[in-house]
Amino acid sequence: MKNKNIVLIGGNSGIGASVKEKLTDLGAEVYSYSRTGASGQVLDVTSDFSQIEGLPEVIDGLVYCPGTINLKPFHRFTIADFQNDYEVNLLGAVKVLQACMKGLKKSSSASIVLYSTVAVGVGLGFHASISSAKGAVEGLVRSLAAEWAPSKIRVNAVAPSLTDTPLASQLLGTDDKKEASNKRHPLGRFGTAEDIAGATLFLLSEEASWMTGQILHVDGGMSSIKGM
Repeated sequence: MKNKNIVLIGGNSGIGASVKEKLTDLGAEVYSYSRTGASGQVLDVTSDFSQIEGLPEVIDGLVYCPGTINLKPFHRFTIADFQNDYEVNLLGAVKVLQACMKGLKKSSSASIVLYSTVAVGVGLGFHASISSAKGAVEGLVRSLAAEWAPSKIRVNAVAPSLTDTPLASQLLGTDDKKEASNKRHPLGRFGTAEDIAGATLFLLSEEASWMTGQILHVDGGMSSIKGM
């Protein structure tokens, strides 16, 4: 990662903060953007924009971290709930990708990492809105991977299960909730930001140079095996 220009959207906390720390330790030049600008420059992904100020001329990697967790019975979801989840998880990513496209195409080996969720591949109740939005993200990943492969731009996503981040604080806010989550995962624990950041760094690196259009499941086994 030394001297590589990595654009990180949403690097203030949770997975984004862990990704930023790991990239910095490996010598990358990190261009960090968030809604508050606390760890870099200000960018509200729900705003109307077509350009992003301060981007490097050459972009070797792009990581899009903004996400939402809005879980409730289907009959309680409003259209506005669905629109908000799509705006943050999908349309924000689309706007960022379009703004970064020229810089990505100037790199000799660019890599893009988006985030999905285990709930796309595994039917989970109360996840109707977020699983719909993240399912669209997976479709975007595969389409862009095909379209941008001739430009040597790789496009992949990480699909976590429940991860201990500020966004998930209400789901892991007590010892009982943490223990219940541990039991739902075949490996016996919920995820950490470092788990997901590690997978992200792999997809950004040359170690994953022959991977594109993939959804990397980092979920304690939830999507593929049944616990004893």
